[in-house]
Amino acid sequence: MSPALPDGAPWPADGALDPRLVEKDAGRPLSLYVHVPFCRVRCGYCDFNTYTAQFGAGADLDTYAGSVLAEAALAARVLDDAGIGPRPASTVFFGGGTPTMLAPDELARALDGLRERIGIAPGAEVTLEANPDTVSAHGLAGLADAGFTRVSFGMQSAVPRVLAALDRTHAPERVPEAVAWAREAGLDVSVDLIYGCPGETLDDWRASLLAATRMRPDHISAYALVVEEGTRMGAQVARGELPAPDPDDEATKYEEADAVLSEAGYRWYEISNFALVGPDEAGALDRGGLAPTALARASRHNLAYWRDWDWWGLGPGAHSHIGALRWWNVKHPAAYASRLARGLSPAHSGEALDASTRDLERVMLAVRTGEGVALADTPAGSGGEPGR
Repeated sequence: MSPALPDGAPWPADGALDPRLVEKDAGRPLSLYVHVPFCRVRCGYCDFNTYTAQFGAGADLDTYAGSVLAEAALAARVLDDAGIGPRPASTVFFGGGTPTMLAPDELARALDGLRERIGIAPGAEVTLEANPDTVSAHGLAGLADAGFTRVSFGMQSAVPRVLAALDRTHAPERVPEAVAWAREAGLDVSVDLIYGCPGETLDDWRASLLAATRMRPDHISAYALVVEEGTRMGAQVARGELPAPDPDDEATKYEEADAVLSEAGYRWYEISNFALVGPDEAGALDRGGLAPTALARASRHNLAYWRDWDWWGLGPGAHSHIGALRWWNVKHPAAYASRLARGLSPAHSGEALDASTRDLERVMLAVRTGEGVALADTPAGSGGEPGR
């Protein structure tokens, strides 16, 4: 079961944004997130807004892209009415769920539609999440031709029994095959790993790290398993059928990740994210002349979140953040498609953030990164004046 939406104030039916709160003169880049909520299998640990069923027109694999593009048209109109359009997106990220449940032609149609309705800046980073067993060499080549620049594979582990415990459907040997196909298509590659799974040993985790580094992806994400209430794994832990993750074990595995990935030429630029250091970057990093967040292979889309930039989230349950405004869409794909078909915004509710909340969130996000935050940029360092 996916989590409930946050509490918030009802959002206007037309999606209108208060022009006083969008901070039109701030000059922040715009990013787009596209949520594709479909999965072949729902993993036991997952609490994302995902579904293994389809829900008819506008909410199935064949027609979902049309709903996303209807929201994109609404977004373009709303941003323009608020005085901050047109503003081409500097990054685009298709996440899920499993975006590659959609056919490559549908993904290409969605990306083309975003380009037409909102705009995508030259040189934009355009990422697609994918499970290794939902891609082909031909499909990845087509996605690269359509304008995708980067693919992020859900590897999670190189150990079969750990993959089974996580309900992953791919075999370990499929990952290097998919990575090779992506490379041949000219795509940058990231792989995601998860540590702390019940039954995973330190040797298992080290084997997964080494398997990932042997493929030399541009980027590796390493996430600690969090068992959420309402998930199948959460119920198993509550019944005593599985042990809860051990914080000390996860801390040891994080240290192992830092050691193994650093030895292989990767550098962390955010707590859970490591970028491959280029030959012309290593010296500058060592001298302190290059911030880790400036590494060429760091995820620019992820940095948009950590730097408090603007983003519009398209899709059921997707969150958006423009200026001092934050809102989120209805969760269910059928409700999402229905609202758009009736010419309504899919936004469910949201909030206006005050200056002190934004200051706190900026610090909270910045300290996760390798560049941190200057004391002078915090409320304490600016004399305790929020928003200064």
